[in-house]
Amino acid sequence: MSENLPPLPTLRVFEAAARHLNFTRAGEELGMTQAAVSYHIKLLEERIGATLFVRQGRKLDLTDTGNTLAPALSSAFRSVASAFEAAKAKTGSTLSISALPTVSTQWLARRLGAFQISHPELAVRLEMSTALVDFDHDDIDVGIRVGLGEYPGLVSHLLFRAEYAPMLSPALAASVGGVETPADLLKLPFVSEGELWNAQWLELVGLPRPDVVKGLNVNFGSQYLDAAAAISGAGIAMLTPALYREELKDGRLIQPFDTVGVDPVSYWLVYPHARRTLPKIRAFRDWLLAEAEALQNHGD
Repeated sequence: MSENLPPLPTLRVFEAAARHLNFTRAGEELGMTQAAVSYHIKLLEERIGATLFVRQGRKLDLTDTGNTLAPALSSAFRSVASAFEAAKAKTGSTLSISALPTVSTQWLARRLGAFQISHPELAVRLEMSTALVDFDHDDIDVGIRVGLGEYPGLVSHLLFRAEYAPMLSPALAASVGGVETPADLLKLPFVSEGELWNAQWLELVGLPRPDVVKGLNVNFGSQYLDAAAAISGAGIAMLTPALYREELKDGRLIQPFDTVGVDPVSYWLVYPHARRTLPKIRAFRDWLLAEAEALQNHGD
């Protein structure tokens, strides 16, 4: 169908000329000369095979063919303008974020209120998901994911590293007379027995890598669920210290040892390269990177 259509600029010139019934005024609206308007009209008349305007004295009128074409074009351009404004409003007024559940509950959700206050023009929508975002089809502006930072077609910003250390409730530690040495941890169950971080951290502190770590025979598959189980006294959880400062500060969890393991993956802010200049994405990026820097500097 598009192959049969005249060039869009030519249609735009005709629509303006038909509205004004004056080539000079149409040119002023479109930023071109009267001669350029006349040229486009001539091209369109040749394409259609009929005259579009007729001059009667000093007055310019549309022919029957012109009267057939002009209202349809005006309606089409109004529809395009309305659709563009609707899309622009949707893009500009709502910021949709997809983030991992642990990052959402332990860090982002607790701080989004401050971003909202500083940007009252934006409505913020946070979705918790472990699924990768398809930015071409999902209604998502930015994502927070864990990985190596190599995402084709996306801009990625490092937020913080995926570090881990054992944490448990004070009551659970007291149940074995306290946890004084890393070996004391082996007296207690780990929340997720199949968690690779368990064995890696024990190796890091010089303990032989065990074939089996005493566990609960359950794997929650998410740090924030592991943390909830640990707070309840169910076992030891390997958690990212930066995300659990509140729980450590108020005593719901303890981190008996300063040794921290570092996973090869990290947490990243990602968004499509084509959308990098959108004001709402720039605003959120700048704010989130500042929050991430504060987190790494042991801010609250």
